[in-house]
Amino acid sequence: MLGTEADEVERLGLQHRVWRPRVTDAWRRAGFTTGQHLIDLGCGPGYATVDLAAIVGPRGRITAFDRSPSFLEKLAERAARAELTNIESHRVELDSGSLPPLAADGAWARWVFAFVTRPRELLAAVGSALKPGAPLVIFEYFNYTSWQLIPREPGLEEFVEGVVSTWRSTGGEPDIGIDLIAWLPQHGFRIEELRPITDIVGPDNFVWQWPGTFVEVGVSRLVSLGYFTAERAAEIKAMFRKAAATPGTRMVTPGVVEIIARKL
Repeated sequence: MLGTEADEVERLGLQHRVWRPRVTDAWRRAGFTTGQHLIDLGCGPGYATVDLAAIVGPRGRITAFDRSPSFLEKLAERAARAELTNIESHRVELDSGSLPPLAADGAWARWVFAFVTRPRELLAAVGSALKPGAPLVIFEYFNYTSWQLIPREPGLEEFVEGVVSTWRSTGGEPDIGIDLIAWLPQHGFRIEELRPITDIVGPDNFVWQWPGTFVEVGVSRLVSLGYFTAERAAEIKAMFRKAAATPGTRMVTPGVVEIIARKL
């Protein structure tokens, strides 16, 4: 659904900037700190990886996993620019359900389990890669279809339905957060914190940019996947731009759950 092209890399950067305050706060509460060995699961082009590397410092290290060679190249470029030498990246097919036995001090994943076809096996693999007492921080959707506009706009709801349909047709589950909460205790984790995150914001709020920019990229992606015609895609984009320019418009963001768990 997302792709790995340049426009998606740019969108992921903006998405990380929107979420960075909440993410770094969760890392702090989980106990991520200097000198640790942390796992960045599904690191993408490395925006969070670089932040994690700064936290653990030169005495720590980050092991980053992703399936996309182009994303890992972007990570390497980003690390080089920041003169970071404590990042080790690996191309891994996360659907394989296996990770190296790292005995890491902690792990982090954002919108990763929702896209794999064997999320429960991946969760077990993450547990095997952590030492006892290590924290696991996860951000995943639990109610993707809460995403809508106020006043209601059927065009956006049609787009959201298209995203969810395409997502599930490839074996993913957008609302995987519900399942993870049930699975974590069954795979040797104690859940320490659960925080639902949903915002209602106007176009002038920075949070709007996170789902807002996905409309442009996502509608075009649905055209390439054959879900929308080019004409319908143009109509939905125009609708969304008009809504963003209309005073009083609000957006309800997709429901995300922040999970902090600890390996027993």
